[in-house]
Amino acid sequence: MISTSNVTLRIGKKALFEDVNIKFTEGNCYGLIGANGAGKSTFLKILSGQLEPTKGDVIITPGERLSFLQQDHFKYDEYSVLDTVIMGNARLYEIMKEKDAIYAKEDFTEEDGLKASELEGEFATMNGWEAESDAATLLNGLGIETDLHYAIMKDLNGSQKVKVLLAQALFGNPDILLLDEPTNHLDLDAISWLEEFLINFENTVIVVSHDRYFLNKVCTHIADIDYAKIQLYAGNYDFWYESSQLLIRQMKEANRKKEEKIKELQEFISRFSANASKSKQATSRKRALEKIQLDDIKPSSRKYPYIDFRPNRDIGNEVLTVENLSKTIDGVKVLDNLSFIVGHEDKIAFVGGDELAKTTLFKILAGEMEPDEGTYKWGVTTSQAYFPKDSTKEFDCEDIIVDWLTQYSEIKDATYVRGFLGRMLFAGEDGVKKVKVLSGGEKVRCLLSKMMISGSNVLILDEPTNHLDMESITALNNGLIKFPGVVLFASHDHQFVQTTANRIMEIVNGHLIDKITTYDEYLESDEMARKRTVYTMEDQPEDN
Repeated sequence: MISTSNVTLRIGKKALFEDVNIKFTEGNCYGLIGANGAGKSTFLKILSGQLEPTKGDVIITPGERLSFLQQDHFKYDEYSVLDTVIMGNARLYEIMKEKDAIYAKEDFTEEDGLKASELEGEFATMNGWEAESDAATLLNGLGIETDLHYAIMKDLNGSQKVKVLLAQALFGNPDILLLDEPTNHLDLDAISWLEEFLINFENTVIVVSHDRYFLNKVCTHIADIDYAKIQLYAGNYDFWYESSQLLIRQMKEANRKKEEKIKELQEFISRFSANASKSKQATSRKRALEKIQLDDIKPSSRKYPYIDFRPNRDIGNEVLTVENLSKTIDGVKVLDNLSFIVGHEDKIAFVGGDELAKTTLFKILAGEMEPDEGTYKWGVTTSQAYFPKDSTKEFDCEDIIVDWLTQYSEIKDATYVRGFLGRMLFAGEDGVKKVKVLSGGEKVRCLLSKMMISGSNVLILDEPTNHLDMESITALNNGLIKFPGVVLFASHDHQFVQTTANRIMEIVNGHLIDKITTYDEYLESDEMARKRTVYTMEDQPEDN
């Protein structure tokens, strides 16, 4: 068990946390949520001992081991993959190295023998003989192949390093497990494996994640950071969200009834206070009025942007025809003879692990890259807005936000443009910030403003949820659900894909799998269980 006693953290005059008292118990998984800047990662650092609170204490049950997901991807560059994982249990790794050092001595003494015997006993108690096989099991589960287990960390790519560090945090059955955005950079199979691992994990887990589906799958409780306090709720993320919204509605309804009662009493007092025959009754009404207190409804500090894509014109039946499209990049054929037709009601999610293929296709359809072979044709009633995965070039300028967005607007009126920025939480002085200094999340909100102001009826979005907080993801999700046009998009957010898409496409080895279905149904289909059968336009299934 891990708990806090009056934990307070002040940064300057601002209190990020104030007298937080909370208890996390064994057998539960807690999702730590809150608006950007609320202090989720900071609170995990306080729990893990990486950061000292201004006052208060973190209490861990004596003898329990705490493990956390390392954020420094270069910290273990000189170590092997297996050693990096085993270092998740620092004492076990220390014993292993101490034993090796003793046995490597040329002048092995009796004292060395006694020390080695002590270490061997402790090593056996900690299941040290299974350490390498346990580490290998975790690595294989996360998709790190056996031939990489003895590689040096610096030789791995970024995604592989993330998986190794996650295996390190999970290693050795820690009593308390702290995970900060563990699904970032993981592929679908690795996320699915991690979900099952945490569901079956019997100790305490505290996790920060922007992935709503993940939180719903693994969490037994939600710890909500708001107004420098942390409130604990039973249930997963959706249960917390629905119940919190219900509570606010109930409080507002109760206040409405009280306001009606207050108004009624005020009118009575005003009408009869001067009437001698009624004055006694008016006085009693006045006392009743004074006793009525409106509940203090404290609105959440979370801010939800207003995302509403409104096309300037309706879309016709002919939207997009792609025929025999091919593209080779750095000697690899990422698109191989792709053909498909997009209908006027399609919202297509491009899924799967081939990120380059998806991005390449989107760039071609957006006119930013030429195919090597094949053609694509947009319908005459269509207009496209594109959200690139890498927006570096978009913001490589000295423009302030208002001027940057105005160049994409048909109406060159600052008030009109500021209206779109306001919806995306850019208020007041924010409009004069230079775009090149914006954070990742702010840049995404700028790009979404650009897409809204365009009035396009076809939206192409390449990983739009990257860098967004949960509130913005929810707003974008809802905006795309109600959008009356066509959407082509890629995202790793399971709930985002499941609730938005009515058609799924996956590019495997340059070829296309195309299904008119939901994402969950696609994942459960027999085709996913078997080795995938790729096909081209000539042998697509009849439902396409």
